[in-house]
Amino acid sequence: MMELIWISTAYLIGLIASRLSFPPLVGYLVAGYVLHGLEVAPLPNLGHLAEIGIELLLFSVGLKLKPSSLIRREVLSVGGLHLLLMAVMSALVFLWLDKQLTGGLVLGVSLAFSSTVLAIKVLEDNGELSTFHGRDVMSILILQDIVAVGLLALVAGKRPTPWALALLLLPLLRPLAHGMLSVSRASELKLLLGISLALAGGLLAESVGIAADIGALLTGIMLAGHSKIDELANRLWGLKELFLVAFFLQIGLNDLPGREQAMQALGLLLLLPVQGVLFFGLFLFAGLRARTAFVSSLALMTYSEFALITTGAVVNAQLLPVEWKAIISLAVAGSLAVAAPLNRYSHRLFSWVEPVLVRFEKKAGNPDRLPESFGVAEWLVVGMGRTGSSAYLALHKQEKRVVGLDADPTVLESLLAEGRRVVYGDAEDSELWSGLPLDRVKGVILTVPTFEVRGAAIDQLRKRGFVGQIGTICYYGEEERELIRLGASFVIHPLVEAGNQLARQILKDTG
Repeated sequence: MMELIWISTAYLIGLIASRLSFPPLVGYLVAGYVLHGLEVAPLPNLGHLAEIGIELLLFSVGLKLKPSSLIRREVLSVGGLHLLLMAVMSALVFLWLDKQLTGGLVLGVSLAFSSTVLAIKVLEDNGELSTFHGRDVMSILILQDIVAVGLLALVAGKRPTPWALALLLLPLLRPLAHGMLSVSRASELKLLLGISLALAGGLLAESVGIAADIGALLTGIMLAGHSKIDELANRLWGLKELFLVAFFLQIGLNDLPGREQAMQALGLLLLLPVQGVLFFGLFLFAGLRARTAFVSSLALMTYSEFALITTGAVVNAQLLPVEWKAIISLAVAGSLAVAAPLNRYSHRLFSWVEPVLVRFEKKAGNPDRLPESFGVAEWLVVGMGRTGSSAYLALHKQEKRVVGLDADPTVLESLLAEGRRVVYGDAEDSELWSGLPLDRVKGVILTVPTFEVRGAAIDQLRKRGFVGQIGTICYYGEEERELIRLGASFVIHPLVEAGNQLARQILKDTG
């Protein structure tokens, strides 16, 4: 009965939030507070389910990560400087609100961290986890997680054991992990292997005094690069989303704050824009373009779920009054509720403020700079995944002058090593389409996965006066009609086309 009450309440309030154009997770946060306010008994293992959800989330991220792409000097410098400056500012505010020096300082530092769960979930939902700014955000989050482990150890009086360094050797087990995935041919076996590795990584990390989510991330990285990794990631997606509902629900289990405490939580929420502006300025200082800096800053403009853990430890150590648990809970929940819709429309928001923000960016040396020329190229393929790469190779075999564009640095690195002509270009970037050199271009093929991005790209190309061919993909009939209306020359249904090709080939082979 209790399971039905909690799950159905989460669904109903999540549905209302979705209909109001908020992400469902905002509804899950509200549902937690509603159920707690109605004094509905919590599910016995809700916290444990939430922990599993976070481990599966980080494991899924690790599946798609290439460690070398995370260690970039400009990203680490931005993350380090922001952590230092925000920690000082937050700590000063806490000292002003409450005179307990040690507790205020520790909690102030913890509020400098951003929500790993929200940032990764938003990037994943938007299909941006592997983009340039997605990897920037991931680098900073991992840096924050490492610092967070040390901070929690300090507060709780626990320290990682000397064996903690052995976790860095996990990627050396890659051949064994890859072999296990290869022999697990059934889909359900792949799923069970993924869950087992994620939980094993978390358990191993906890045994040496490290946060479980970092262990899950490392085991995901250990498995990355396998040819069947996309199938495993797709299988894990739904299960991971279900467990994460428990994470958002459990936030509401803390006591509801009174009026004075709610005002203090609101004061902390008012500091969020300061955090975002600071991130934006540091990204610009590191040489990134205004758009990359803006979208990355929005993804990081939250309070971390880690602050909930730190608060409990600080209160248990009697370094702060017990009411701070309710204050921080409301502040974290509020930051997630505010940040979720902002990130959903981050690209549209940037288009409104772009004329002002671009004035502050450096004009040269941007690592995320846009192409200024395609040379003698006459054909463009935007999105160099499997479909885009196939289109590129087909044009190349016919000796056409073709260039590929992609927003994933690791994809570009791999294709350049194979001798392909590819350049950086994010299809969601309006500046890409407004400044794209199209003088020689005869046709553009769009294979990016998100329908809205494909539609916006076609619309902007036609508004610029591009009269060449535009080909793209779709999966539903209503998508095809809209893409044609916006100006697509032709639209291909990949699954329908696969069936047509199979029929043509079998008829050809049988005469």
